[in-house]
Amino acid sequence: MHMEDKKQFDFDIFKRVLKLAMPYKGILFFCAFLAAVLAPITVIRPYLIKVMVDKYIFKSDVEGMIYMACLIFGILIINVILRYLFIYYTNWMGQSVIRDLRVRVFNHITSLKLRYFDTTAIGTSTTRTINDIETINSIFTQGVITIIADLLTLVAVLVIMTITSWKLTLICLTTAPFLILATYIFKEKVKASYQVVRSQIQKMNAFLQERISGMKIVQIFNAEQQQMQTFKEINREYTQANLNSIFYYAIFFPVVEIISATALGLMVWWGAKGVISGDVSLGALIAFPLFLSLLFRPIRLLADKFNTLQMGLVAAGRVFDLLDLDDKIKDTGTNVVDKLVGDIQFENVHFAYNDKDFVLKDINFRLEESQTLAIVGSTGSGKSTIINILNRFYELNEGTIKIGNQDISNITIESLRSRISIVLQDVFLFSGSVYENISLKNPDIPMEAVVTASKMIGAHEFIEKLPGGYNYEVMERGATLSMGQRQLISFVRALVFNPDILILDEATSSIDPETEGVIQYAIEKLISKTTSIIIAHRLSTIKHADKIMVLDNGRILEFGSHQELLNKKHGHYKSLYEMQFIDVA
Repeated sequence: MHMEDKKQFDFDIFKRVLKLAMPYKGILFFCAFLAAVLAPITVIRPYLIKVMVDKYIFKSDVEGMIYMACLIFGILIINVILRYLFIYYTNWMGQSVIRDLRVRVFNHITSLKLRYFDTTAIGTSTTRTINDIETINSIFTQGVITIIADLLTLVAVLVIMTITSWKLTLICLTTAPFLILATYIFKEKVKASYQVVRSQIQKMNAFLQERISGMKIVQIFNAEQQQMQTFKEINREYTQANLNSIFYYAIFFPVVEIISATALGLMVWWGAKGVISGDVSLGALIAFPLFLSLLFRPIRLLADKFNTLQMGLVAAGRVFDLLDLDDKIKDTGTNVVDKLVGDIQFENVHFAYNDKDFVLKDINFRLEESQTLAIVGSTGSGKSTIINILNRFYELNEGTIKIGNQDISNITIESLRSRISIVLQDVFLFSGSVYENISLKNPDIPMEAVVTASKMIGAHEFIEKLPGGYNYEVMERGATLSMGQRQLISFVRALVFNPDILILDEATSSIDPETEGVIQYAIEKLISKTTSIIIAHRLSTIKHADKIMVLDNGRILEFGSHQELLNKKHGHYKSLYEMQFIDVA
């Protein structure tokens, strides 16, 4: 059941949210104390006005009037100061809690298996990290503490009203059943509309993120109008959801004003007769409109604040569902390695992304240290999967992977991945400088190391020509750079971490011949001192590899050197090679 479907107040979620504030429990208790103090201070002023009218004004006691005026003014100043502290610190606590929660959620997301990102829209994760967490802030700023403050104020107002005149209090409360009914209907209607609004926000975020990321495809296929129509529909639904909630506000607040005016009219009508008969003092008649204002204002806002609290809990439930998602690689390894030394061995490895459709089936091979393995095969044969499980992006279903006779599951994930560098075909560059994209803001990688690696790979010359050189600001995904330039930067990024194992996943497939020549030289220079795995469609880039593995449908068809595989009469590799290199007249 989704959080949105829950009808009752979720105390379990509420307790978890309050636990988030425990690092700031001093501020939490201080805000609760302020709420308790503000309630009597807020309602004491109308009572003092009543006293001032009855005891001093009609007796022409000027000294007493001045004293009461100063007392009322002093209480007003104290009320303003305490109200400022209450608003400031409830907001400060809310912002502090969601600041910590954002870090926690982001850290959790970065630790999830790649399978989560394969099946979850990025817009959904963005909504959880931004919109939903921001909504949780309202639990502290407009929710639980302010609701407690308003409830205390209501109790204090009713007590003072009763002390002042219980008869006038009963007259004013004759409209209370209508107010309670209107408040309940409003709360339920707005709650339902808010749930639709939250769902539409998530839907819109997911749509926008996906379409903006894929804008190039949209424009290539002239799909702007179709996408615009879809967006208009989503936008219309989102707007309508907001208008529905606004409609209920537009109905509720005038209804409350009518009920409030009715209560005031009854009070004046009966109170005036009471003043004439002597049952009610004139001071009480003057003070009661102020009491009514203090009584109806929190009631009018309580329903809205309770809905805010409910929506904050719904958002918190979504965030907690994400935090409770235990879809992580279990880092059971205890060995921290500074260097990966030895052969890479796959022993009876089976793997499936969905635990039933196996992508790799009984994979067995050995790559000696400092050798280069090239993997070839058709799309979907399992080439990239071998890289994914070697880096422990996914867990094996069966079998063992060893490096230097050490099971990689015994090595901590952080130290394993820190010794492996990967260059992908689809290069991802972040917004930031070239230097930041290469070093990934690692403080242990100085500019000198980046320049040295760039010179080795042949990228230094083109980077120096950029405006600002290594400080050139790369736009998101490297949109202002060519594919070849992006690929060169990704190679420098791989090299600068000084890996023990280098993986090239079709890294040269999208590069022009001139750039490929530069990279090929650097690759050959680099792989001579590292254990390397190369995935490539262009067989020209791998014929110097020590070993070549041919995959088909998740199984190893052939394994050997370039020449060994060519010597096979009807070998699969030989067929691939002849298709690419035999000249056609």
